[in-house]
Amino acid sequence: MAHHARVSRQTVSNVLNSPHIVREETRRRVEEAIAALGYRANQAARQMRTGRSHLLAVRIEPTRDGINGSVLDRFLHGLTFAAAAAGYRVMLYTADGDGDEIKTFDDLLASYDLDGFVLTGTDHGDVRTFWLAEHGVPFVTFGRPWDAPERHSWVDVDNAAGTAQATRRLIETGHRRIGFIGWPAGSGVGDDRRDGWQRTMKAHDLDPAGLDRGADDGIPQGAECARDLLAMPDAPTAFVCASDSLALGALRAGGGSAVIGFDDTPVAQAIGLTSVSQPLPDAAARCIDLLTDHLDGDPVGTTQVLLQPSLVVRTTA
Repeated sequence: MAHHARVSRQTVSNVLNSPHIVREETRRRVEEAIAALGYRANQAARQMRTGRSHLLAVRIEPTRDGINGSVLDRFLHGLTFAAAAAGYRVMLYTADGDGDEIKTFDDLLASYDLDGFVLTGTDHGDVRTFWLAEHGVPFVTFGRPWDAPERHSWVDVDNAAGTAQATRRLIETGHRRIGFIGWPAGSGVGDDRRDGWQRTMKAHDLDPAGLDRGADDGIPQGAECARDLLAMPDAPTAFVCASDSLALGALRAGGGSAVIGFDDTPVAQAIGLTSVSQPLPDAAARCIDLLTDHLDGDPVGTTQVLLQPSLVVRTTA
């Protein structure tokens, strides 16, 4: 292959094992040689030589209402593509809560020679990250360690910036009483999304007091929160919501209010709901970059990546 592609053997090895360090033109030439010669890597021999399985694991969540579950589906899709480009494969597993997930870590590590984990759904005092760190298992998280942001490497989306964009959009279109429908206090992501709405209201000399409600994620919960706010004497004329499920509930509640969701799910796209879009393919690719960097020798806990969301404006706001 080296002769066919007119490169060194080391360059071929780099393309096969660490493609991100090879110039695009050179990598393409080697890949063309691989295709022309029909080369397939012997994974067993490769694992013996490198000491790696080139296998990463990530948890898959229940679908719930089938709306916001698509967010993790899109992230996993991007993760699988990014991992394949870096020469890795992704194993999916399920778990019922953090304690069960830690037991699953132990079971998987005993059964498979995993190189590392990508964790999702981080929260305050995340016991999973402590367990992996204590056992010397490489990992990266999609989501911040909310109580200690510099403890380990992570990739996240600036949730507060997303709801700030949504709130500014409603203010610019003339709304002054803007309600927020989110999750119960204590959720890292939920509190961050609430904070973006609250800070933007105050920055425009608008009082957010009494205009937010929290509930578990879901369409009925969103509708109930919206009806509660709409029953106020000086009811809000618009809503910023922490998810598209809650936003659909707010639309169902009626009242003719403008509504903005979060996550830009396929349902939001189908019904014309304005929503905040997360750069999920980019987040997935950055997670793979950080994890493979750790596997190549960079210390865990050195890099944090905060990506910016964007507001997709449609007919509802």
